Amino acid sequence: MTGVVVVGSLSADVTAFAPRLPGPGETVLGSTFSMVLGGKGANQAVAAARAGAVTAMVGCVGDDLFRDLVVDGLRAEGVGTDHLRTVSGPTGIAHIRVDAAGQNDIVVVPLANAELTTDAAEKALRALAPGAAVLLLQLEVPLETAVHAARVGHELGLTVVLDPAPAAELDHAVWAHVDVVTPNETEARRITGCTDVADAGRWFVERGARTAVVTVGGDGAVVVDARCTRRLATHPVTPVDTTAAGDAVAGHLGAALAAGAGLDDALRRALAAGALAVTVAGASPSLPTAAAVDALLGDDHPAHEG
Repeated sequence: MTGVVVVGSLSADVTAFAPRLPGPGETVLGSTFSMVLGGKGANQAVAAARAGAVTAMVGCVGDDLFRDLVVDGLRAEGVGTDHLRTVSGPTGIAHIRVDAAGQNDIVVVPLANAELTTDAAEKALRALAPGAAVLLLQLEVPLETAVHAARVGHELGLTVVLDPAPAAELDHAVWAHVDVVTPNETEARRITGCTDVADAGRWFVERGARTAVVTVGGDGAVVVDARCTRRLATHPVTPVDTTAAGDAVAGHLGAALAAGAGLDDALRRALAAGALAVTVAGASPSLPTAAAVDALLGDDHPAHEG
């Protein structure tokens, strides 16, 4: 049982690149444009597959022109699509803007993703669980579906990894079903109300999560569990586009855990994947392979700090 199951969102990512982001009411001239497979769920599935895991995607697409872009994109990466459901209406859309420093802002319109029900997610999980070890979740689908999937995944013995993005208030009962929660520092502060990221990590653990991994960009991650708080460093890179960096982390983390790696070794690979992702423009195009992560790591292992 070494597979990864992703329950989550799929979209067509429409990205515009410009020297800077416009202010309210302002128009700026961009430099280039792309439209590719995206959505946090799909990105994490592609990342896990490129990391070497047998990966299956659970979610909804529309019956519009973007459906083939999404489904064909997943299949091209070897991601299983037997549990994708086509619903009436448009596929999810993400509108992304990226500036010259690699920073972005994103508007996600869920559309078909809003049709992923608790029943559909549970049915797919029960079918896929016998070959899986890890469940990856995010919050671009209905919250009740994500929370229900966490409970079912936990009951089925899967390692449940939740990326709580976009940040949302969840029933505190969900944390008892989560093995690893992976917010970035902004999401962690918004969800917990804590300004210090270590305190935010402890907030999740105190409510039942086994481990909190709060990513802090180029400074790596703060890892909190019941035993200790520690910092893992990452690799310095020059950012081009930070879109999907968190998805690269989640996908490679899930793949490494499914392959039997310990948490810190899995996080070392995941943080390296996140560093590589910010050096390439676009969401799914930036997600690195296992070979690229191996090459970056080499003999240079990010050190523990504190």
